[in-house]
Amino acid sequence: MTARRNTPAPPAGQLTAGQFDMGPGYAAWRTQGTNDWLLILTLGGAGRFGHAGGTYVTQAGELIALRPHTPHDYGTDPTTGRWRLRWVHCIPRADWLEWLDWPEVAPGHLRLDLRGTDHRRRIERRFRDLVRLWASAHRRREALAANALEEVLLWCDCINPRSAQGALDARIRRALDHICARLAEPLSVPRLAAHVGLSPSRFAHLFRQEAGETPQHYLELQRMHQARQLLAFTQEPIATVARLTGFENPFYFALRFKRHTGKSPRAWRQHWPESARW
Repeated sequence: MTARRNTPAPPAGQLTAGQFDMGPGYAAWRTQGTNDWLLILTLGGAGRFGHAGGTYVTQAGELIALRPHTPHDYGTDPTTGRWRLRWVHCIPRADWLEWLDWPEVAPGHLRLDLRGTDHRRRIERRFRDLVRLWASAHRRREALAANALEEVLLWCDCINPRSAQGALDARIRRALDHICARLAEPLSVPRLAAHVGLSPSRFAHLFRQEAGETPQHYLELQRMHQARQLLAFTQEPIATVARLTGFENPFYFALRFKRHTGKSPRAWRQHWPESARW
């Protein structure tokens, strides 16, 4: 029986990326893996990954990461006969490793399922940008591609069930995003609950359980944080700061602001940054 020959690996470097549309028979085999990480995003068809304990199949919307020195045995899944994928070999920066703590499906094989998540399209688009930047003629292409990869990993961390952010209920994540994007709007528990498809009572209970705060308290904390930024870095009048942070009555805004910071908005601005408590 003829021994399988190792598939050549990309040259060692910080980052190498590409996109394949492969038919039947495509396979890669590296007995010692590579010295870097390999990330593969399936766009269409299906890919087969072999490991010491068997095989698994990855579908469109799944992202696989192979750790350094993990044996490579992957290719087009024979039942579909087609595999469209984007890939990147990289040496992660030290702070990226925490973001790569995905669920492990086999020794050295990590998998993240993007299907049904709010961030799937964003991750797929940024991965596309990564590949295009790497293939461009820009003299800073590797740095730009690395920047795109970092964003991919950050968005992946939002849906990684092993991360604190990813462990949040998806409906509460949507509510948090909605609040932070619309601080100037009148936001009530019934409106937030309707936005995520829950009853007000169920939403309020789940929000506190997941976020550790009531929706009203979380909203006010975000508004106060935004108010401090506006007071510190702009010359907007106090009444305008109140309106931009969702308070129709500037006197009530000043009352709530003093309760949080111990100073009126005017006094806080005058003594910033020594009085700043972010």
